[in-house]
Amino acid sequence: MMFLHGWPELSLIWRAQMEAFAADGWHCIAPDMRGYGRSSAPAAISAYANEHVVTDMAELHDHLGGQPAIWVGHDWGSVIAGALVAHQPGRSRGVVLVSVPYFPDANALPTLVPLVDRAIYSVERYPDGQWDYYRYYTTHFQAAVADLDADKAASLASIYRRGDPAAIGQPSPNASVTRRGGRFGAAHRAPPTEPDPALWPAADFDALARAFDQNGFRAPCAWYLNDDANIAYARTAPNGGRITQPVLFVNGDYDQINSISGNRLGDPMRAACADLSVTCLPGAHWLPLECKAELVEIIRSWLHDKAL
Repeated sequence: MMFLHGWPELSLIWRAQMEAFAADGWHCIAPDMRGYGRSSAPAAISAYANEHVVTDMAELHDHLGGQPAIWVGHDWGSVIAGALVAHQPGRSRGVVLVSVPYFPDANALPTLVPLVDRAIYSVERYPDGQWDYYRYYTTHFQAAVADLDADKAASLASIYRRGDPAAIGQPSPNASVTRRGGRFGAAHRAPPTEPDPALWPAADFDALARAFDQNGFRAPCAWYLNDDANIAYARTAPNGGRITQPVLFVNGDYDQINSISGNRLGDPMRAACADLSVTCLPGAHWLPLECKAELVEIIRSWLHDKAL
């Protein structure tokens, strides 16, 4: 089982799931993705296009023997897992996408903005809907990175918060980043914030903070700046990016950015996956941390049902 993390994470986000599945007898691998932790962090923005990261994962898979694997991704890791399986289907027996659905035309603003739920986000006030923070990276990249880097540990602690059921149907704060002048507004730094111990074990959060202290947010945020290349790469996938292997999508009920419940965000995935299972967990975006054991049980049940 190959576990791929997203933004702004490390392989450590998968600790609970890896320990559970290793105990079940699976060989579990979780790399730090390109730009994170102890992996390489090239200077060029273009180095973080999906095609290059998929190549990283294919080379790692070959190093491990190249036998068809179960790929499990969260956030941008979900994007890479979907792209890898679409382009190189022989590497996979099945794929689990957590929080971020599969888009055969790439996870990119031209794909995402037309799917915004305009009952929540009016065109006039929220032209990019919940994706305003994504747009802000493309228009104010240096400022966005500088704000996150101003107090890296506080930035991470403020980002990793549990979901709130009261947020369902309400505009996400991420929809107003441009209007506020940045994620943290006029302060241009995260407020003092203690990490939530229910999400990150203290030692793991310390390791996460040390990794970002060393490398900063620039490389992780660069993943957002390759829409054109990512769309072009997606369109080279065989069969229009259709995935025939079993796919499990795990939705966060309280995820204001990526939930596919009650909107059209999941429609491209539904059309592109021949064998799709969708299930929900009572959490927001950080499901590997918010719902550690529940996520294990959902994946375990799906593996059993699909005889994987």
